[in-house]
Amino acid sequence: MVIEVEEGIIRLANALDTEGMIGFTRLFVQDLRKGRNSVNTELLPWLKEIDKGWTGVLFLGMGGSAAGGDFISALSDHDGSIPIRCNRGYDLPNWWTPDWLVVATSYSGNTEETLEACEQAMIQDGTIVVISSGGILSGMCELSESMYLISCPGGQPPRSAFGHIFSRQLSLLVEIGVLQSEITDEALDRLQEAMDDSDIITHPEGDVASLALNMMENPIAILGPSELLPAINRFKNQLNENSARFARIGVFPEVNHNESVAWGGVGDDQDPESSNQALALLSWDGMHNRVEQRMDWFVSNCPTDLAWRIHGDGESLLECLLHLCIMMDWLSVALGLLHGKNPSAIVPIISLKEYLAQINQ
Repeated sequence: MVIEVEEGIIRLANALDTEGMIGFTRLFVQDLRKGRNSVNTELLPWLKEIDKGWTGVLFLGMGGSAAGGDFISALSDHDGSIPIRCNRGYDLPNWWTPDWLVVATSYSGNTEETLEACEQAMIQDGTIVVISSGGILSGMCELSESMYLISCPGGQPPRSAFGHIFSRQLSLLVEIGVLQSEITDEALDRLQEAMDDSDIITHPEGDVASLALNMMENPIAILGPSELLPAINRFKNQLNENSARFARIGVFPEVNHNESVAWGGVGDDQDPESSNQALALLSWDGMHNRVEQRMDWFVSNCPTDLAWRIHGDGESLLECLLHLCIMMDWLSVALGLLHGKNPSAIVPIISLKEYLAQINQ
């Protein structure tokens, strides 16, 4: 059976991964390293112009381009000095003022929601840093003296370009003194080891492929502490796109104040599907001790037999989040292959874009 599973994963990858998602996934740590090294005052002297006392930072973006803003917001909540928010949609928040730096991210440069919100910030005299591989958004930087461009390599699905995007977003804020959370060489070396160990092609017998096989037939739930919410949400989105699977998410301690009743395990009340859930429980060493105790209680009373604790290793919240990304990205690709899906295919999203384009015309 093990040999059949191993051969099956490789055979499915050869047949289904026609657009190179596996290759892009393998390059994640290399992308982080290259992106980190591409943002500094020597290469981008304009960074000195925006190194000032910002009240906050507002990230604009959608989908994979917005994920980095969520991660950076969590890092700022953990040990930052100013608020960092991520805004998904067409409009700026009503409270936004130009003393908040705007970081507008669109991998393609043509995301309509981001373009419209960015135009609003430009009209209101905002200082805007654009992170993009090209498109209209990159071109807008030539129209305003208060817009600055950090370029990304193009040519791949935005969700697979997270390493390119996030490393540039993070390095920007480190360079201008907003954050202290740097991706060290030592952390990158450890992350590369995790990448190699999680590879479902070179290790088709490994834990990731085995976990994907066990999650195929059941609804998926992902829970963890609130500081890991960016990784939890990214995992959900990767399952949506790479695997064509729904996933529901929640965070501790909030779930203990409502969702615990639906899970049941104590008393007679519970959702009819609670015992059928495939549960991924994310954790890390820096959790609040009471949150850890709450999670321990939840595990001991959880009604499903399909539950796995997935621990983020690392010496910082940043490293743990990235370590979880590696495991979750591989898991979503493996699950997609096992379901017979090309992990790059996003037909409904493309169809919607074509529909909206026809209306605009």
